[in-house]
Amino acid sequence: MNIVEADAIRENAIALKVRHILAVIIALSGTIWRIPTSAQQKYDLLLKGGHVIDAKNKISTVRDVAVANGKVAAVAANLNPAEAFKVVNVSGLYVTPGLVDIHAHVYAGTGERGSYAGDNSVYPDGFAFRAGVTTVVDAGCSGWRNFEDFKQRVIDRSRTRVLALLNIVGHGMRGGKFEQDLSDMEANPTADMALRYRGLVVGIKTAHYAGPEWAPVERAVEAGTIAHIPVMVDFGSNRPERPMSELVTKKLRPGDIYTHMYSGLRNEQDESGHVNPAMWDARKRGVIFDVGHGGGSFVWRIAVPAVKEGFLPDSISTDLHIGSMNSGMKDMLNLMSKFLALGLSLDDVVQRSTWNPAREIGHEELGHLSIGAPADIAVLRLEKGSFGFVDTYGARLQGTQKLTCELTLRDGKAVYDLNGITRPDWDQLPKDYRQTGDPRWDAITPAPVRQP
Repeated sequence: MNIVEADAIRENAIALKVRHILAVIIALSGTIWRIPTSAQQKYDLLLKGGHVIDAKNKISTVRDVAVANGKVAAVAANLNPAEAFKVVNVSGLYVTPGLVDIHAHVYAGTGERGSYAGDNSVYPDGFAFRAGVTTVVDAGCSGWRNFEDFKQRVIDRSRTRVLALLNIVGHGMRGGKFEQDLSDMEANPTADMALRYRGLVVGIKTAHYAGPEWAPVERAVEAGTIAHIPVMVDFGSNRPERPMSELVTKKLRPGDIYTHMYSGLRNEQDESGHVNPAMWDARKRGVIFDVGHGGGSFVWRIAVPAVKEGFLPDSISTDLHIGSMNSGMKDMLNLMSKFLALGLSLDDVVQRSTWNPAREIGHEELGHLSIGAPADIAVLRLEKGSFGFVDTYGARLQGTQKLTCELTLRDGKAVYDLNGITRPDWDQLPKDYRQTGDPRWDAITPAPVRQP
């Protein structure tokens, strides 16, 4: 070995040692930089020092989470920051799978007034990421006749993962004259459309029916049976000819979903103030109970005694639409915080907002942080203080904890960053700085990709 070669080896060793020292300092200080390297890093992004909650893998402890190529690459204690292209200090925060909201209304953009296939819906990207939600399920806004319009108008253009429950009404959730039309509730074309878009259509929805017939439920179940997917029921008007008790104990199959479980509108509470016994029986049969808060379907006088009795939701969902987003519901994290105020642990609340709903819709690749899973991740802060939580009638329950979202990753890239925890301070950058991100980890302000 000549002197030149020896000097080169020595300089390379010193450079690697300096990189490692800088990476450790960065991880501890919270100051985030891209570290120049001549070696290939294993990870695109490393979330360092957060409390990971992953119900599927039974993790609730401090762990590092590494991401590579849009997938979870490692979850372990003390991962080496020198092996990451980008390191973000999330100590003191909670790292969870991206939240999965299985009841939302996002068929926006048609311009139809008073319609959930129109003005009553919201575009998902404006509401999901800021609440840590990476997957939403549109709950029946479209039927088989207009699903493909919904797909090209919203699903295909959204950064949020949008799945769908297909309405048993062919024209979808467009108001009374459509939703009360039994002749437009056809099982076969509904099932055919669901099978055509298997995986994208994850269930059948029946909602808002006011008549005495069981036909909407029976046809929805028929379509769900053909397509091998669950049915979600918003049971509409409370009719003695079709009691809720019969719905959940006889009409619904195991795996079907009763939403609006704390509404109090359909005898979810019996005359003695207890949970309707039929709901307990239905749960034993495998019927799923979902929150579906919405603008009129969550009441403290129903939820508080039900939770005290131990009748907890299988899944927490928002029923997001223009009538709920600014009222008692607000967003997914506000709703999750309500269940903290009701006495559930954070681990319980996260499970009911991630892994449980992912399983309910048959997408078990979501809702967890297993190696190889899509790197949909929420970084949450649990604030302590005095907070008020309001039901759909305007009644308040006070609580001492509230969740807020600091950072959301979708497929391993930052799509929301409340306080800039992924960013360097401006006065530490060159005077003519233009970009602080990189497309390997950033979908907000990535640096332009330069062609060779």
